[in-house]
Amino acid sequence: MNEGRRIAADVKSCQELAEQMLSLALRAGAGAAEVLVRDGAELEVKLRMGEPELVKEAGSRGLGLRVLKDERAAVTYTSDFAPAALRAFAEESVALCRLAEPDLLAALPEREEMARAIPELDLWDESVPSLDVALAMRWAKAGEQAALKFDPRVTNSEGASFGRGIGASAFASSAGFSGGFRGSHVSFVVEPICDDEGGKKRNGYHWTSSRFFAGLQAAEEVGLEAARRTVAKLGSRKVATCQVPAVFTPEAGRSLLGQFAGVISGGAVWRKSTYLAEREGTWVASPLVSIVDDPLLPRAPGSRPFDGEGLAARPNVVVSEGVLRTFLCDVYSARKLGRRSTGSAGRGVGGGPHVSTSNFVLRPGKSRAEDIAKVDRGLLVTELMGFGFNPVTGDFSQGAGGFWLENGERAFPVSEVTISINFDDLWKGIDAVGDDLDTRSSVQCPTFRVAKVTVAGT
Repeated sequence: MNEGRRIAADVKSCQELAEQMLSLALRAGAGAAEVLVRDGAELEVKLRMGEPELVKEAGSRGLGLRVLKDERAAVTYTSDFAPAALRAFAEESVALCRLAEPDLLAALPEREEMARAIPELDLWDESVPSLDVALAMRWAKAGEQAALKFDPRVTNSEGASFGRGIGASAFASSAGFSGGFRGSHVSFVVEPICDDEGGKKRNGYHWTSSRFFAGLQAAEEVGLEAARRTVAKLGSRKVATCQVPAVFTPEAGRSLLGQFAGVISGGAVWRKSTYLAEREGTWVASPLVSIVDDPLLPRAPGSRPFDGEGLAARPNVVVSEGVLRTFLCDVYSARKLGRRSTGSAGRGVGGGPHVSTSNFVLRPGKSRAEDIAKVDRGLLVTELMGFGFNPVTGDFSQGAGGFWLENGERAFPVSEVTISINFDDLWKGIDAVGDDLDTRSSVQCPTFRVAKVTVAGT
């Protein structure tokens, strides 16, 4: 039986292992404990210029344990599930806990906070475990060939990659929770290269992703779109420094929304490492902006039936019509702030709980995306690059590429420019939000326009 088939029914064994480890930890002297078990497999295939460049298939199983005793906590990890090894692991974890510094807030959630049910979110596709190397190669070949045939100026390729991942996860806590779920994921990307003037090379890409194989865009369509986007970059140039409207495509806007997720984290608030620390209940964005973190969206990339501490997953409205309504908190940050967790804890098997987003969504507006770009002069931003955001002050400056807009049309491609604006002013300056929500990733965004940014070029 291959790894994918074994995973298909492995939630039960993961949960049994989590409960066994929990019992061993308590018997070893832990005052409280929680266990995370994950079991997964992945396949990645990359083809470049018609030749295989990478074939990787691997499986992994891991167990993370957090033990608490006398207001001290320790987090440990193992992949050795032999009975004797698990008993020794429990004893060593409790011993390690005694060496930790005491922390009055480092306790498990209250029993009444724990999830009581596990909703079905349709995160598993039965067909994904059987997707093999031969199918992945066919996809990669079809996508890359479509890109290379699109235009004679597409002369090279960074390759085409097909990937699938499957996994089961289980969590057990002495606070009164035990549960598990499984998920699948498939993705495909094509990355053509074009020759530009002066010997320059222009890179581009397009990708598709879904929890269900049937949800992928066709390989040829991905290749054609990747080539179209790459060819459109030919002749890119700088523009003179100016202040103009900026229209952000979903790909570029996703980067900004992801950075916003960092400044509404309860951990950032109690550490005073966000410019929004004292802004709850105030205007932090345009009235056109509403942002929700929703882990209960069926089939969505970031969905989960419970959080990393066993609390029930629930939607949290972060920004409602421009007003900051709440910060996202795990149990520890909530206690630091004198409030309750929002069910927003994430974790890996090798670490403790921390604040995380699930499906972090800028809700779509009513404007058509093509109408948003109809400005007299402005910049259509299709990509952001580099690092240039200070979450404490809100200062923002990042490299950008895209297209110059004149009289509502794309005039020419733009590269090697920098966009600068205070992050607070950026979100407050949004004057149009599109209806084209991009749901391919867990950070989801439509096209939107900021009334004025500084574009630094020549």
